[in-house]
Amino acid sequence: MSDALDSTREFLGAHAPFDQLETDALEFLLPRLESRFYARGARITDPEAGPAQRFHIIRQGRIRGETPSEDEQLSGKAWELIPGECFPIGALLGRRAVHTVHRAAEDTVCLELSLEDFDRLRVRSRVFNDFCTRRLANLLDRLQQGLDTLSARDGGAGQLNTPLVLRLARSPVTCRPDTRLREVLATMRDERVGSIVAVDDNQRPVGIFTLHDLLARVALADVDLDTPVAAVMTPDPVALEESTPGFEGIEAMTEHGMTHLCVVRDGRLVGVLGERDLLTSQPLTLDGLVRAIRRADSVAVVAERLHQVPRLIEAVVGQGAEADQVLRLITRLNEHATRRVLTLLRPQHEAIEGIDFTWLAFGSQAREEQALVTDQDNGILFDAAVSDADAIRERLLPYAKDVNLALAECGFMLCPGNIMAGNPECCLSGPEWDQRFTRWIEQGTPEHLLKSSIFFDLRAVDGDAGPVEALRTRLLQKTAFNSRFRRQMAANQQMFRPPLGLFGEIKSGSNGIDIKKQGLTPFVDGARVIALAAELPATRTHERLDQAVAADVMREGDARDYHSALRYLQMLRLRAQQKALREGRDDDNRIRPEELGALEGRVLKESFRQARKLQGQLEVQYQL
Repeated sequence: MSDALDSTREFLGAHAPFDQLETDALEFLLPRLESRFYARGARITDPEAGPAQRFHIIRQGRIRGETPSEDEQLSGKAWELIPGECFPIGALLGRRAVHTVHRAAEDTVCLELSLEDFDRLRVRSRVFNDFCTRRLANLLDRLQQGLDTLSARDGGAGQLNTPLVLRLARSPVTCRPDTRLREVLATMRDERVGSIVAVDDNQRPVGIFTLHDLLARVALADVDLDTPVAAVMTPDPVALEESTPGFEGIEAMTEHGMTHLCVVRDGRLVGVLGERDLLTSQPLTLDGLVRAIRRADSVAVVAERLHQVPRLIEAVVGQGAEADQVLRLITRLNEHATRRVLTLLRPQHEAIEGIDFTWLAFGSQAREEQALVTDQDNGILFDAAVSDADAIRERLLPYAKDVNLALAECGFMLCPGNIMAGNPECCLSGPEWDQRFTRWIEQGTPEHLLKSSIFFDLRAVDGDAGPVEALRTRLLQKTAFNSRFRRQMAANQQMFRPPLGLFGEIKSGSNGIDIKKQGLTPFVDGARVIALAAELPATRTHERLDQAVAADVMREGDARDYHSALRYLQMLRLRAQQKALREGRDDDNRIRPEELGALEGRVLKESFRQARKLQGQLEVQYQL
């Protein structure tokens, strides 16, 4: 008996979540597990058997899951579980029958626990209960723990997702707005700080003065030291609540091109942080990069600065940022570059003077989900009467084409589908864009919609955002009331399928898996369909999932699983691109599952299953 327990203990110690069970929970579990043999083809669970009564851990062999109403060989809806995996957790938690038949795909041995002991184990073990209630998120937590262990050697693990207040090392140095520069500089010298915050009577920050300001606004401008600091400080500094995650601080500094941010509690100053307080191991600085891009005097200089982005992203990833945060940061940097290019080329095109126009982003840039390697998806919305549209377009197109070429010089590849502002079909007045979207929604064929779906993610990058938001509002009203359009979009969402085989195994060809098309696209397209149907204003995929829950069109548990799967796939793509860039390869969206560890293999398979689940829900909803 002791040898059998020791063997079971060793087996469980190699598989999540049992390898992290609390000692007393493991000692409770071991003697209560029953080993049971199932011959090939035997049914282990059946929807007709009533509520599930036993928890199964596969010890050896393979278990095939089948939908009993389907011919599995034709439908492809079978899937497979391997040693270390468990079932049927959802049915046990819900006190219901299973939805699928679990059948032994070969001679199989399972370790089994009664429903009563399953419940008692959940009470005893926080680890096991967490695994049961949030399986994919739990596996991802385990994976992140391993990554954090490696990152901790450099002192950076997870710090970007800790509250800002935990990064504060000292009390802030402050002054009043009317304090004279002479006194301000003396205080900074005595306190040995590079910044000082001007506060009002309620200790609310109203301005910040830094050593950079001293050089640019005082020394070089020869300002008298009796001048009040209010005359040379930066007013309205970036201020975030103390509970804000560190990454949002980095994001805010990047967005505003600031070197410091104020940390507040209910609006009152409690501390000041610089970028190096958050990215401690990074020799480059995001604020420095943003300033360099903003001040670039040529497109070549912008391109040169953007070459630093992959190094910065490695540092951000290494210090615990989540994938969607990293993609937003990359998008922010790219948009600083885009705005600078737009500004640099304006003087060369006098014909555009006096035209009110907005530079648009479509696709991943609009969703703030750009990765390290990306192509251009952009356009122009301009203000014009119908009779003047053609003439104004002719004035804008040479400028737009030059911008597209300049962005290509900066590393943003020309769009293979010509979805770029230099294309007359993407340089339209507000009414023309409205007509184009209306035509797609009311008359578009599935093929047209497949090619145009990227346009349904749109956002203003430069210029007045008002016309873009008005266009989006009209767009959502039209899509929400056109069932034919929504059904066609849902049908298109089914075209890119996760690479799961007949029995749920990951299918990888000789060239690996295109993680963008086969992993990310089902989530991106699915969230877009849901947003357009429910008039949800968000463009970011994660935000669309959250808004879908708030609008009661998606279950919170499903959204949580989709978030987890999507973040993992996004990070996997980032890693693939980083590796491809280092090795000088072009296949930057491809991964090879065989190169992943056992735990990552489980996470990848579960992430693909979640993508299939989302596709299945839309398939049922729209009767596809």
